[in-house]
Amino acid sequence: MDLLEYQAKELFRQVGIPVLPSQKINYPQELKALKIPYPIVLKSQVRVGGRAKAGGIKFAGNTIDAVAAAQAIFHLPIRGEYPEVVLAEAKYNAKREFYLAIVLDRSARRPMLLGSTQGGIHVNVTREQMQEVVVRDQFSPFYARRLTQKMGLTGEAIESVSSVIEKMYQLFFQNDLDSIEINPLGIRSNGEVMALDGKVAVNDDALDRHATLVSWIGTPDKTPPTPLPFDREIAEPDGNLAIVCNGAGLTLATLDLLYQAGGKPANFLNLGRDFPARPTALSFAERLEAGLVRVSENPRVKVVLVNLLGSVTAPDCLRKAIERYLERQSPSGRQPHLVLYGVGGEAPEASFDAERVSTAATLEEAIDLSLTRAKSR
Repeated sequence: MDLLEYQAKELFRQVGIPVLPSQKINYPQELKALKIPYPIVLKSQVRVGGRAKAGGIKFAGNTIDAVAAAQAIFHLPIRGEYPEVVLAEAKYNAKREFYLAIVLDRSARRPMLLGSTQGGIHVNVTREQMQEVVVRDQFSPFYARRLTQKMGLTGEAIESVSSVIEKMYQLFFQNDLDSIEINPLGIRSNGEVMALDGKVAVNDDALDRHATLVSWIGTPDKTPPTPLPFDREIAEPDGNLAIVCNGAGLTLATLDLLYQAGGKPANFLNLGRDFPARPTALSFAERLEAGLVRVSENPRVKVVLVNLLGSVTAPDCLRKAIERYLERQSPSGRQPHLVLYGVGGEAPEASFDAERVSTAATLEEAIDLSLTRAKSR
């Protein structure tokens, strides 16, 4: 059975292999209490490969970006597997990236050390550059140094990388592993090394001897997570705009444009994607209506920018949801102005009361309308 990355790195910590400060995230809102300084990397925790190319690894420089990125990762299947956990980790700038692994050479029935100075996501296309050292007798530091020399390392890199290999072998032997891999092992010019990613495969026949590892291993989840009805975060204490979007990436892009234009959002809400094949879930139109009510509860909100570009829900259903929301607002009470983009692009502005609703042909126009309306209210 394969361990997840954060579990593999817990083993690395136990034997002294350098790893970055990290925090396990069970749902996006936990990032509000993140203990790691930004910038960070968010990584989907799945047992299959190809995360980076599939979009399962994202960088974030602040809480808003991190929440949006985590929401996207949680709803992204990678080869059919959805993550139950996302790993938030400090960003690390390495000068070079190496590949290290220990596997069981079944033909020789001996452990084999593998290494390459071409690590990272493209290591599979450089297998011809992989160096090998078979451990034919009892393991000693000689084998680790032999691999580093075959890799062409010199100076401090020999010592630091050899030390990592020795500790990898310690884990390999003590835990009855089928394989252990670090890819990439980041290395800086001063010889400092850091295990930036790790994979550990445990021998199934040896699980009864390793209760801790058994407790870590679960069944991969191939079911999409139930979308949160409301994914909302406070953005600016003195903001006066609300944003309602359908999708983490769209929410993030809208926030960025609003900030660039000088706007300050009081809150934002990601309605999630459309799920027309899920009869038990709230319809998208119902989520839109309830979401508009939710963001309007903030007394500072003067304008609500609704950006639903790419929605598969019929425009008529969306407009009816907006009409129901408007009907629920007290005529004598505070009524935020709505700016609509992507809600049935061909709908004439006359479909709504112009004093309460504006429509835009482009997102840039929607941003400008939102700022103008907020200043005039």
